[in-house]
Amino acid sequence: MSLTKQDKAALRATIFRHLDGIATAPTAYTLLEKGVLDHLLEHKEADVTELAAAFKANEGYLNVALRILCSQGWLDAEVDNVSNRVKYRVNEKSAVAFEHCRLYKDVVTLLRLSGQFHRRKFERAPFTVLENIFKKYRENFGIEFSTDPEIKSIQQQVLTHIEGIAIGPTIVSLGMGGMFHKYFMEASFKPEEFHEDAESFDKILDFFAYLGWFEKKAQTYRFTEKGLFFARRASAYGVTVSYIPTFRNLDELIFGNAEILVNTKPEMPELHVDREMNVWGSGGAHMSYFKKIDEVIIELFNGPLDEQPKGIVDMGCGNGAFLQHIFEVISQRTLRGEMLEDYPLLLVGADFNEVALRVTRANLTKADIWAKVTWGNIGRPDLLAHDLNENYGIALEDLLNVRTFLDHNRQWEEPKLQLEGRVSQSTGAYSYRGKRLNNNEVEAGLLEHLKRWEPFVRRFGLLVIELHTIAPQLAAANIGLTSATAYDATHGYSDQYILEIDVFTRIAADAGLYLDPANFFKFPQSDLATVSINLLKGNAR
Repeated sequence: MSLTKQDKAALRATIFRHLDGIATAPTAYTLLEKGVLDHLLEHKEADVTELAAAFKANEGYLNVALRILCSQGWLDAEVDNVSNRVKYRVNEKSAVAFEHCRLYKDVVTLLRLSGQFHRRKFERAPFTVLENIFKKYRENFGIEFSTDPEIKSIQQQVLTHIEGIAIGPTIVSLGMGGMFHKYFMEASFKPEEFHEDAESFDKILDFFAYLGWFEKKAQTYRFTEKGLFFARRASAYGVTVSYIPTFRNLDELIFGNAEILVNTKPEMPELHVDREMNVWGSGGAHMSYFKKIDEVIIELFNGPLDEQPKGIVDMGCGNGAFLQHIFEVISQRTLRGEMLEDYPLLLVGADFNEVALRVTRANLTKADIWAKVTWGNIGRPDLLAHDLNENYGIALEDLLNVRTFLDHNRQWEEPKLQLEGRVSQSTGAYSYRGKRLNNNEVEAGLLEHLKRWEPFVRRFGLLVIELHTIAPQLAAANIGLTSATAYDATHGYSDQYILEIDVFTRIAADAGLYLDPANFFKFPQSDLATVSINLLKGNAR
């Protein structure tokens, strides 16, 4: 039986709740273990600075953690950016929610244990813990559901969190391993066809069958419509799951060494994130954004040829895929593409990571695309401009600058000047290596960052896809409709600075960069938007 529109909406809500769980379970359980939740219940409210001192915590990450609970509706926050004070208060949900946080113990234990094993290989020890979680889940972890609808809602919320953190990593592992290939999705199959440890894999499939993903007959499995829905959206879990190396270290991050995941050797794999998994998840999740980017690119390169940019520079080019995609769009779907002999297209890929540069060169060469690939730091456009001019005779300001989900991931620098004439309106929780950052400083830092770029992008613009936060009370009122909690956790604990959309665009305007209303998009098209596409230029429209 095919899924109805209502069915699909409910399943999408489940995915959002699963992502909430991957972020919330380790956060809440760590605070429970340390006594922070009991302290809040006893004292009713707490200033985060005083709370950090009382528990010898790293205030920045403690603030991130408490804001996550606000986004789940379990605490209320008062953010005063004038005095740089943040207070947290319990509400009518706090006592019941905190009581049920003990149920996270098994999944958090699994997170911590799994760090001792290979990231990709299937191994028995963590599976044994997972199998026990499956068994307890079938029994609702011993919960006797309340007849009070508010209490029951919190109980179900916690159980869905547990479900998410139990199956999320498994979904990603299966997706990256090929489980959701047409071969398996379109016909019945046996466990041994996918994994050599058929006995253990059979137990995993049994649990998914319990969830309604598979039909089991004898020793064969077949996807249900519900299972196909999740399988086709497996990448939606990828980005959040890729930060499990961070989530399993929250005890140390919040209450110990705040720099435990700082990689002092850039040539080595990152410690806070599984980057391969992150890229895999991003690739699936970002397709809808790239379709809108295509529309902007096509419009720009269908204009009068003498008024077009000479080329494109992709700062943070990664593996070169986005630059390759843009070239194909221009060459195949625009006026400029028909005139490349007379109006050649300059392509520049820049990245801070030397490994990324090597991969980009190899991929673009394989695709037979000419491009300059060079080192670049998003915080120093002047260095990029000098390099392009000195070594290639290219003026950075003659190019359209593009980048995806990068500005919020810049290295933190203390702003030289404070905001003038206004106070930050952001509700965000920001940190640098455990230190809590003043929201006014975060805005001022972004302002200085964009001002450095303004001379180079004022003419042809900065085409940027950016990630954003939303107010925690808004997230709490829309559980199951947004992945804001997961974004705030993954980025807050890893020193990334996602601001609200209106705050971001206001700062850009202060830097002399104004959005083009015709080329502004947000996802979703509501107050819950956590992603925006902007074409920022140096002239007001």
